[in-house]
Amino acid sequence: MTRITALFALCASVAALSACGIDVPDLNNPPIEDLRDNPTRENVIAATTGLIIGQRGDVAAANGYVAQLGILGREAYNFDGADPRFIGELLAGPLQKGSPFGGNFWAGPYANLHLGSLVVAGADTAAGFSDSERAGVKGFAHTMMALDLLRVIVTHDTVGAVIDVDNPVDELAPIVGKDAVYAEIARLLDDSATELGAAGTAFAFPLPSGFTGFTTPASFLTFNRAIRARVAVYTGDYAGALTALGGSFLDDTVANLDGLNVGAYYTFSTRPNDLTNGLVNSNIWAHPSLKADAQTNGAAVDARFTRKVRQLAMGDGAGMLESDLKFNAYSATAPVPIIRNEELLLLRAEALWGLNDPAMLPAAIADLNRVRTISGGLAALATTLTADQVEDELLYNRRYSLMFEGGHRWIDLRRFDRLTDLPLDREGHVRNQRYPIPQAECDARPGEPACTVESM
Repeated sequence: MTRITALFALCASVAALSACGIDVPDLNNPPIEDLRDNPTRENVIAATTGLIIGQRGDVAAANGYVAQLGILGREAYNFDGADPRFIGELLAGPLQKGSPFGGNFWAGPYANLHLGSLVVAGADTAAGFSDSERAGVKGFAHTMMALDLLRVIVTHDTVGAVIDVDNPVDELAPIVGKDAVYAEIARLLDDSATELGAAGTAFAFPLPSGFTGFTTPASFLTFNRAIRARVAVYTGDYAGALTALGGSFLDDTVANLDGLNVGAYYTFSTRPNDLTNGLVNSNIWAHPSLKADAQTNGAAVDARFTRKVRQLAMGDGAGMLESDLKFNAYSATAPVPIIRNEELLLLRAEALWGLNDPAMLPAAIADLNRVRTISGGLAALATTLTADQVEDELLYNRRYSLMFEGGHRWIDLRRFDRLTDLPLDREGHVRNQRYPIPQAECDARPGEPACTVESM
């Protein structure tokens, strides 16, 4: 990752994408205009690696994806006394389209989506690539673009999103509905799969250590199929999810945590020109409900809780909130999961449950049991659970297995229409359901109906 020393600058909105440039001048990383107008093998490869850098940018910041969605999902607090919006906007609501909180998770992903479209176009036209190398660049780029668009729609949900990122700056593409966005994500992932299948045995570009095990077109395809399975589950396409999982890196023979942790990660370091993991911020505390709701096995508390959370002296949120729980999960150099085998087992359990066939419930319970016994140290569930009981266990085990990794609790409760399960810590607090379209984007689109949708 540190070989790429310049980041492609994030633009203020979709309307300003043509102004994207380079943060730090670097003769090895030419400007966006050169990539667009004069793509070469060298600048296409540099931009391909830049897609990972751009996507990672807001993941582990103190006001980033994991932290903000963790607060909305009552996994975390941020007791930053200098910025009351961590409580006043994220918990007391509503999310404000003009703030760096409610206006988040739009400009960054769209800057990366625009970069991805230039990478794809460059792979088609730049000299020096073999046909298989071109297919590999495009398959990788389309997968990364799908992940960026997924970040936009899981945060904005029924508000919708823009799916056409190739329009000229004076022809803003429309904001389309949630179903159309998910259809586009599925298309990108499926096109990627075809491209990766034609990409030969090696990529033309390097991948960082977080993608160890997924550095060839064939192995990266299993990562692509894992993301495709997540998207299928999110859209209720349970048969499609099972098909995608069959081509993923899911391993149901694992017997230890190492096997459950196999997956792809965003990596961080203290090396020059790299990012550190900002989730170690001293203002971030774990929500007390994580301890209160953790299941036990005799006197032993769910090991997923005890591994990730420790108890300290009480931290005070400006007299409004308090917690004595801190996260263990991260250090300044700790990676953040993109997707792990543990999630794949839980996705398969949900897909089997979602088929609404009683004969499939024992298999769903078996996947839940593998996760909860190995990762949680809990007793196995009875194979006679009802569908409603399996739903509760799906949500419980996803909550603790994927705790503070990517907003899963908030996304899951919204998917299951169970946001009322989230506790309200104080009178006047709310359950924000979605992010609004940012103010800068709305200003460029007078009369846009999506701009009237509120966060609650």
